[in-house]
Amino acid sequence: MISVEQAKKILAENAERGHIIEKSLGECLGLILAEDIYSPIDVPSFDNSAMDGYAMNFDDTNRSWEVSNIIQAGDTFETNIAPGKAARIFTGAKIPKGTNTVIPQELIETIEEGQISYNGDKISTGSNVRLKGSQSKKNSLILEKGQVLGAGQIGLLASVGVAQVMVFSPPKVGFIVTGNELKEPGTPLQDGEIYNSNGPMLEALLKESGVKQIQSYKAADDKESLQKIIDQALIENDILLLSGGISVGDYDYVKECLNTAKVKELFYKIKQRPGKPMFAGKIEQKLIFALPGNPASVHSCFIQYVRPSIKHWLGKTEVWEADHNLEITEDIPKKPGFTHFMKGKKSGHKVELLKGQQSFNLQAFATAECLLELPAENSVVAAGTKVKVYDL
Repeated sequence: MISVEQAKKILAENAERGHIIEKSLGECLGLILAEDIYSPIDVPSFDNSAMDGYAMNFDDTNRSWEVSNIIQAGDTFETNIAPGKAARIFTGAKIPKGTNTVIPQELIETIEEGQISYNGDKISTGSNVRLKGSQSKKNSLILEKGQVLGAGQIGLLASVGVAQVMVFSPPKVGFIVTGNELKEPGTPLQDGEIYNSNGPMLEALLKESGVKQIQSYKAADDKESLQKIIDQALIENDILLLSGGISVGDYDYVKECLNTAKVKELFYKIKQRPGKPMFAGKIEQKLIFALPGNPASVHSCFIQYVRPSIKHWLGKTEVWEADHNLEITEDIPKKPGFTHFMKGKKSGHKVELLKGQQSFNLQAFATAECLLELPAENSVVAAGTKVKVYDL
């Protein structure tokens, strides 16, 4: 049995990066850039109007202009506005030669027979003109390798004309839920049966972690059928998760089946609660995680070990670090020698322990925001102690 720190070190040494692939912008949401991106053009690529109004060569010596042209957004022809003249112009339209300022239409004081005038003090030379390259210059760095692509980043790429980028490919992840006692939500239960909460929870956790391709499997507590499903899932996925069947009960066949599949054991059993009988293994570049069957154990082990491994695959860095170091609000007794992961709720620089910490109990997740890590060596962690906190 190893410590939490040892388990994370072993996984950090064995975690794989995803292949680098080219994706179109529409397929990139939530993925990680595998290259620096430089703007291929100036944006804007021409001086343009920030407002609907009138463009002219503005100075304080002349406050009246004759309107000689109309320029719409998308017009590509060259226009030259003579001194003393102005052009009716619309947002995004190209600023014509001979002008340097746009006065919004609502600030124009008179419009009579093609003449406009302005006598206010809100406009100065250059007002309401978006200059060429004011967003980004050609060949300037706009996004760095390792950045998550959200809607804003995708919009930025589109604005400079980039249609495809190189990203780390998401892993294909399968999960096997074991247990004859499990029934799917929505079906009636008989005495001795429970609902399968681990399957929907694992699928949601994987989606939250950026996984796009998820395959679920259901296995009975039968060694032969479980072996077939494990063998199939190892072929079809980059990462494989199992819930249940990893302890030492008469019908816990997971570890034996993984050994038969020639999965190399990285570790088995961690000095932690919940989730002590957790297994991690590897075959070729594939990672395998066998999680305990209790739902809170599944969730805790996923946050601590599976999610960081997926983040690493996706190209992220520093994935094993805690999100915060916060003070606990009360004394918390615990069993020494075991790291405890407990559900909590953040409040400023503090974190509050929630009720319902048993490994079978999911009720605390109704309000839980994080997991707090209580050090293995303590029998009591005193109020005011700073502990590692992991966002859910």
